[in-house]
Amino acid sequence: MNPLAGEVSSADSWRIEGFSLAYVRSVAATAGCEVTRVDVDQDSVDLILKRKTIATQVRSPQLDLQVKATTSECLDGTYVRYPLAIKNYNGLRGTNFAVPRVLVVVLIPPNFEDWVDHNEVELAIRRCGYWASLREAPETGNTASVTISIPRSQVFDPRGLDDMFNRLAGGGLP
Repeated sequence: MNPLAGEVSSADSWRIEGFSLAYVRSVAATAGCEVTRVDVDQDSVDLILKRKTIATQVRSPQLDLQVKATTSECLDGTYVRYPLAIKNYNGLRGTNFAVPRVLVVVLIPPNFEDWVDHNEVELAIRRCGYWASLREAPETGNTASVTISIPRSQVFDPRGLDDMFNRLAGGGLP
């Protein structure tokens, strides 16, 4: 089997996770953020982002991320619709966290050969990530998952992450 070709299967979840974390790390590095990986995800946090600031209302703000990825087509008009597990939904919707939390959903092509393109001029990481804050999201009677609708305007890219950190440094929310 050629590991660089073919359709992604559920047995490839470790590769999907690795790719999605690499996507987030590349965006974070470009936006000037440190990234820390959480060893055990007990609290719906996979990565912690931090950006050093000094002369801001909140010094060196942080942001906790729950990172999910999918090879499924989930674009619906102006939204990304993602079925989020109840554990993660409830872990992200609280209002009393010391560090704000957001969900990042990375869309990944369904074939390995489409994930990355590389030459001497560029490294292209394919598809896109989107973010949403579930702070103050309502309780649900669902027992397995809740479909989250993320506006496609909330792209998780360097400019969007910079905007989030500027709001955090000013004492606001992502």
